[in-house]
Amino acid sequence: MTSTFQLPEALERRRELGPTWGAWLDVLPGRVHELADEWELTFDGDAMHGFGSVVVPVREASGRASVLKVSFDGDQEGLHEALGLQHWDGNGTVRMYRADPRRRALVLERLDSGRDLDALPVLEACEVVAAMYERLHVPALPRLQRLSTYIDRWTERLALLPADSAVPHRLVEQAVSLGRAFVADPDTDAVMIHGDLHFQNVLAADREPWLVIDPKPMAGDAHYEIAPMLWNRWEEAVATGDVRFALRRRFHTIVDAAGLDEDRARHWVVVRELHNVLWVIEDAATMSRPLSAEDRDDITVAVTIAKAVQD
Repeated sequence: MTSTFQLPEALERRRELGPTWGAWLDVLPGRVHELADEWELTFDGDAMHGFGSVVVPVREASGRASVLKVSFDGDQEGLHEALGLQHWDGNGTVRMYRADPRRRALVLERLDSGRDLDALPVLEACEVVAAMYERLHVPALPRLQRLSTYIDRWTERLALLPADSAVPHRLVEQAVSLGRAFVADPDTDAVMIHGDLHFQNVLAADREPWLVIDPKPMAGDAHYEIAPMLWNRWEEAVATGDVRFALRRRFHTIVDAAGLDEDRARHWVVVRELHNVLWVIEDAATMSRPLSAEDRDDITVAVTIAKAVQD
């Protein structure tokens, strides 16, 4: 085993997010080396990273090219990544070879990290993702976290936003009403969902043209999946000169290709976007600061998407 592993500099900047992140980053290099020793992995390239994980190209003792992924201990939404990947068993997803859930560590099939769905025209990419839904949305496993639990918590916090918050109160009331209805609906927890499926979480592969990565498996609703496909590749939508029309084209492409219920999909988009607004406002309040220009831009994006799917 070589000793060339080094944390990506951009991941080191997560220390700014608080002591929990700092503590994880302090132990991460040792954890990566410990896992590599135990699992007889040889480092085979520069480490990459997501928001809360490091991904290291490795070679197994057999010579097979894989990656070692180690995730942030505090990522509750990704808690059951190994369980989901084990159940999907490579059917549309990256294949998992080994896991240590306690240390949030996985050995995964190596894909083409340099080519994701950003490489395709946006509507073609939407069709690729829509085709993945049927393969991913199998009956929910009983051990998974339930989407309704999250929606209940976030919706009741949304309901507490004052009427003069930096978002149209009509949209807040609509999202609260829809969110409460979803919490009471058993179909909200019916199938296993990815939770964060968008263009950058689908990579080119040898085994299939495209495979899904980085799931945050929950017992959820297939219609919940669409919103990230609207807020990602945002500048492309803006560049069309008619952002709402561009967003509606994406929305209808996915709904039609996946055979989803249009109204239910629309309602989930509204709920997710207003929860995004909630978190922006809450984060500013937690840090005792006014909303920044970037915060207001994020709120504008969320409100624009919520309105676009209803026009």
